[in-house]
Amino acid sequence: MPGQSVTAGRTTAAAEGDVTVLLIGMRINHFWAVHHWLPVFLAMPRMLRELGKNPDRGLLGHVLLTASPRTYYVVQYWESKEKLYRYAHSPDMFHHRAWAIINRKERAGKVRGHVGLWHEAYVVPEGAYEAIYADMPAFGLAAAHGQVPLDKRGRRARDRFAYRSGEKAARGEAASKGEAASKEA
Repeated sequence: MPGQSVTAGRTTAAAEGDVTVLLIGMRINHFWAVHHWLPVFLAMPRMLRELGKNPDRGLLGHVLLTASPRTYYVVQYWESKEKLYRYAHSPDMFHHRAWAIINRKERAGKVRGHVGLWHEAYVVPEGAYEAIYADMPAFGLAAAHGQVPLDKRGRRARDRFAYRSGEKAARGEAASKGEAASKEA
């Protein structure tokens, strides 16, 4: 986050509709087996660079994190689960080649348990997520979807959970119809 400007005050993510989130990471099980875990460790930045060069693939943003000296992971925000699946299975992308290597090693009995891999994918429906940022640059969900002043979505968490992107448009339409009907009367 160095170099990013701080947004003063409280903001929230401008996400609308469902949000697709991928948590993906690795665990170093044996530090001394560097030749096993280092290629895995270096693969993720390569995939992120590959995705960064082609925004149409669907990655909106990501955050690199560590849980311990052994465990590293990335929180990724995607346009949709379909774009996530398309990237994961695309034979011309590095992810596909990396998993082909892992699968070949596993079939040959050459996986020794030196490094663990994991991922969890979620599609979070609108109304099942909310966010708040205080004096922060755009981060996480807000970096992926943009950020808006807190008052646009509600000062309380329950208000932000209740926000629906389609309601504002529907309320505006209903108000316009009501005005038109009263003018005709």
